[in-house]
Amino acid sequence: MSKTRLATAALPAAAAALVSLLLLSTAAPAEDLQSKVDAKEATLSKVRERKGVLTTTITRYRKRIESLTGEIAALRSHESRVRVRLNAKQAELDRAVADLKVAKRHLAVVRARLERALVALRERLVAIYEAGTPDMLSVIVSADGYDELIDRAEYLNRIEGLDESVVARVRQLRDQVKRTVARLRSTKNRIEAARNAIGAEQQALAEARAAVQSRQAALVTARQGREAALGRINTVERHMEGSLAKIQARIAAQLQSTTSAPLPAGPIRYGSGQLIWPVDGPVVSGFGMRWGRLHAGIDIAVPAGTPIRAAAAGSVVLLESEASSGGYGNFTCLDHGGGLQTCYAHQSSFAVSSGQSISQGQVIGYVGCTGHCFGDHLHFEVRVNGAPTDPLGYL
Repeated sequence: MSKTRLATAALPAAAAALVSLLLLSTAAPAEDLQSKVDAKEATLSKVRERKGVLTTTITRYRKRIESLTGEIAALRSHESRVRVRLNAKQAELDRAVADLKVAKRHLAVVRARLERALVALRERLVAIYEAGTPDMLSVIVSADGYDELIDRAEYLNRIEGLDESVVARVRQLRDQVKRTVARLRSTKNRIEAARNAIGAEQQALAEARAAVQSRQAALVTARQGREAALGRINTVERHMEGSLAKIQARIAAQLQSTTSAPLPAGPIRYGSGQLIWPVDGPVVSGFGMRWGRLHAGIDIAVPAGTPIRAAAAGSVVLLESEASSGGYGNFTCLDHGGGLQTCYAHQSSFAVSSGQSISQGQVIGYVGCTGHCFGDHLHFEVRVNGAPTDPLGYL
């Protein structure tokens, strides 16, 4: 009798020990996966810190690009102004060359006239020297009568007038030659100044072009640096988030497999908002910018085949297969009235049809990994008047 009692008393202890062993055996893999999740999250945190640093670098690149763009625009404007001045100096040089040609032709004509005037003056001086210079007294004494006197006096005055005319013409031509020579010198000086100005403008133009090319090369380098930085950070973050989603899905699957008798759809998970959770699991990727574009919903990690509940009552307004959804896999959208809609992506299969009326909590499909995804999960969206909104504000 005492042995029976001892055996009976020992049974609960043995059962408790057995249960403990079973719990330890099932919890160990989950804890191991959770440690991996913790490690991945720590690494992802460091990656995001690095992302902050790279974002600052990218911001510097953007500001540098904007600065270089402004400098290039200024240099191109300067180059345009230099071209205008260069064309003006070239036109001035062309006019100066034309004036020089005209002045040279005019100088040749004036010199020829001066030469002829000098010859005439020289001949007249020789004639006066050989004949002697007549005076008015000798003209009067040698005249035979009054009429001859008048004629001789008039003749003498005409000779004196011609002599003075020749001398005046020589002086006039000499002064004209001086003015022409001065004008030629001025024209030559203007041409020389124009040539020097054109040379300076050409040098300025060459320097402006070289500066533009240098700035453009720097701009290309900055852009390449920005693209490389973005590519590195996007690749790392995408890889880390994908690995984290896979591990979370494995945890959910393992926990699901160790449950003795789960309900087909599990208990409804209520939050503080107007919607219920479509599945009960951890959020492994939130709403917002991801990989350079908007992640329009949240990703909830649960095992494949987990039933998906309608977040609110409504009707099925969109039912697309993996072939036509463009990356969403098997995709369902419900309209709840008042501009509010919810959408469910990556389903393994549907449980409703298009146009069907749905009650809150009704199973509409099953979790899977159709379309573009890294592991079994539900992508859940909330849209207000068609615009994506953070679902956590409604759950």
